[in-house]
Amino acid sequence: MMIARPVLLALTLVASPVPFPRATAVSIKDFAFVPSVLNVSVGETVTWTNQDDDPHSVVANDKSFRTRALDTGEKDSIIFDKPGEYGYYCSLHPHMTAKIIVAAP
Repeated sequence: MMIARPVLLALTLVASPVPFPRATAVSIKDFAFVPSVLNVSVGETVTWTNQDDDPHSVVANDKSFRTRALDTGEKDSIIFDKPGEYGYYCSLHPHMTAKIIVAAP
């Protein structure tokens, strides 16, 4: 008769830094883009969500991208496929400005 012996497994935990995921969402609230500066990598999609009662839009300073006017609760997204700094503003409220910084992989 065989007696079953418990098998012990040894696990080694190695501490390795895990990068925090980068935010790819921008809230539009209180007539501001939050965050006002967002760092992303090439190929990432940034989504803007309007949380204000007034409509807002997103327009690149160099006109390379534009969203439609977003009403309360609406979203729109842009994929950033080239590295660079992209300043933008709300065409309905030009004092609202922000920037996306796109880094090469």
